[in-house]
Amino acid sequence: MTVSAPPAHADRPGTERPPIRCGLHASHTMADRIVAGAGWPADSVRWLPFEVDAPFTALRAGQMDLMVVKYLPRTPDLEVSRPVWHDPRAVAVGAHHPLTRRDGITLEDVADFPDFRCPTDFPPEVWDEVVPRAAPSGRPIRRVHPMTTVQAMADVLVAGDAVHLSFQSLATAVPAGVEVLPVRGLPPGPVALAWLRGAPLPDHVARFVRDAENAEARRTATPELAR
Repeated sequence: MTVSAPPAHADRPGTERPPIRCGLHASHTMADRIVAGAGWPADSVRWLPFEVDAPFTALRAGQMDLMVVKYLPRTPDLEVSRPVWHDPRAVAVGAHHPLTRRDGITLEDVADFPDFRCPTDFPPEVWDEVVPRAAPSGRPIRRVHPMTTVQAMADVLVAGDAVHLSFQSLATAVPAGVEVLPVRGLPPGPVALAWLRGAPLPDHVARFVRDAENAEARRTATPELAR
């Protein structure tokens, strides 16, 4: 993994630019805000879903130009942009869960309940940011449930007292019966764009990455632009 400016190769004159193929896990609302903030038309990016149990398969197969990632995966064959968004932290629970009746949820509250363990092919250093190993007091976060798909996660949440530390953007992607509640005391997670290392991006794809990076830099530097 390297945080860098995207290498580009020039589009051929007269060539119609196809939509950028970008992998996305869960939230189209956040993704559409990234595109709008960069000043690009909504139809300039085609969002391709992926699940966290096989996050990089389609990118490595050449089926995506970019993918949305959180934090900084230390994956040797990936290049990662500067942040293009910051996603506030939250916890997903079943609608019946005791945390839905609690105000001001913290990581200590979340530690009372079982969470999900890192999928086999997911970068463990990123999962440790998403689902920390312990609360500030030192109490362990019990990462016990298998994580595969959003629907399978939702089934576990609805069936019992499990929780999943995640992000507020997940609220627009979970099925009925799941609630996404804000968590205090955790900074928003940086969201970035990733592509295959050593593979120059088409010029318009590289320009989109730069525009999205610059838009987020302006937002974070200007309080009145904060979401």
